[in-house]
Amino acid sequence: MTERLRVTWVQPEDLLGHELRQASEDGRDATAQAATWHASGGPPSPPRAGASTPPPPPALRALALTLLDELAELPQPLTDREPTPLPAITQACGNTWPKPLHDRDNDTPPTTAPHADTSRASAAPEPPGPDGHAPLTTAPQSAPHTPKSTTTPPPPRASAGGSRGSGGPPPVSGRGGAGEQTPLSTHQSHAAWLGRAVGCLLGKPVEKLELPAIRALARATGNWPLNTWFTARGVPADLTAAHPWNRRSAGNSLAENIDGMPEDDDLNYPLLNVLLLQRYGRDFRTSDVALLWLDQLPAGRTFTAERVAYRNLLSGIEPPDTARHHNPFREWIGAAIRADVHGWTHPGDPASAAAQAYRDATLTHTANGVYSAMFVAGTIAAAGGGADVHASLRAGLSVVPPRSRLAQAVRRAIRLARAHTDFDTVVDRLHDAHGHYHWVHAVPNAALLAAALTHADGDFTGSICRAVSGGWDTDSNGATAGSVAGLLAGHPDRLPERWTAPLKNRLATSVVGFDGIGFDELARLTQEALRP
Repeated sequence: MTERLRVTWVQPEDLLGHELRQASEDGRDATAQAATWHASGGPPSPPRAGASTPPPPPALRALALTLLDELAELPQPLTDREPTPLPAITQACGNTWPKPLHDRDNDTPPTTAPHADTSRASAAPEPPGPDGHAPLTTAPQSAPHTPKSTTTPPPPRASAGGSRGSGGPPPVSGRGGAGEQTPLSTHQSHAAWLGRAVGCLLGKPVEKLELPAIRALARATGNWPLNTWFTARGVPADLTAAHPWNRRSAGNSLAENIDGMPEDDDLNYPLLNVLLLQRYGRDFRTSDVALLWLDQLPAGRTFTAERVAYRNLLSGIEPPDTARHHNPFREWIGAAIRADVHGWTHPGDPASAAAQAYRDATLTHTANGVYSAMFVAGTIAAAGGGADVHASLRAGLSVVPPRSRLAQAVRRAIRLARAHTDFDTVVDRLHDAHGHYHWVHAVPNAALLAAALTHADGDFTGSICRAVSGGWDTDSNGATAGSVAGLLAGHPDRLPERWTAPLKNRLATSVVGFDGIGFDELARLTQEALRP
């Protein structure tokens, strides 16, 4: 008998289970569809993998397709609180939305608007949401930094042991304010690229593991609170048997076998977005993102919402319907991991960064999935403009509808991080509040990212270690935390060498023509993409 191929993230019977879960989260009444599915023997969605086994009978697959269409027609009760069109998002943000350079929705021509008031953007007060919580108090601002020439010698390299891990009280000051000039210097871009790679690599071996497993594996080697790379050396065999490392990453991301930066979608997408800007400029359209993917990105290197959107493109479905058609992953984290370049290229201008991230995100995502990308882009843009980490997070929140689930989760996470000196306590509270979401969903991961950055207070090691130690999408959260903290550091020589040296200035990638590229070269290409 011929073995049937099970391609992950596209099987209708698995998409149906995820869509039922999505319906329960966004308030649609899917009682009838769920009853029909379960009465017919339909399985739930796989809890951590992309495809269930064994393959279903043809009738069950046909039923899944029918029910996916029915679920798409159900009323959406959260639309007013969680809109997807950009004009509706800016209206929902109201007075918190910074003045944008470009205020455009998807494929409409750009309009001219006044330049953003960057001081207002980074310091804008964050309004209370319908959960009744008071707005966050304003964090102390870092002293202004005098602009520096890019030829100024860097400060001494940070020591290997001077950065904090994932526990204990945060440092003081919020770091940040390292925005040396506008636009970003090549040194800043280089530090951000390195930070993203380091944070991603730290999280790779424990991706998909549950929180107790991550803690147990790290404690077995004396690495808790997390402060350095994971290692299999010294871990008891019964522990690794019970909690095996991520099978795709263990061979290239544990301390004993790191040899350059291995391929990861968390690095592929920023690279693709540099190419996007080179080809189409900052006025690119969502359809341009699609064309670039079809030209440069192998389909097998896409996952969740990106894979479904890719399949939809090949089926003749156009953006933004690519994000909605049979795509239950449209509120997951995928758009957020593509957002860094949009922030890097708009230092001090979170509104324009968010609008650019929006045009990228709507190829694959809706609502909270889009907000997560806008939040990341706005946060990074503020950090690139000289704001400290706390003001940067406020700027990120200013471009997200305040009544959305993502904004509420981020606000709560920041409060928790400020209230508890032990970060494990913060993480436990977050898992209690958001454990019903899938581990790749945008809402819990955005909350964890915000908590980690707040608690670490701008410290590089603290930021990546806290983000990874919190579980869920460990490599993606580590990557974004590293990008923000690297940008705040402002120069690659301000990052601890114990983190950057194992990368060997080499990135593996399946993006055509770029395998083995160095991070210094990526920084140079990022700068070139911004030239008129």
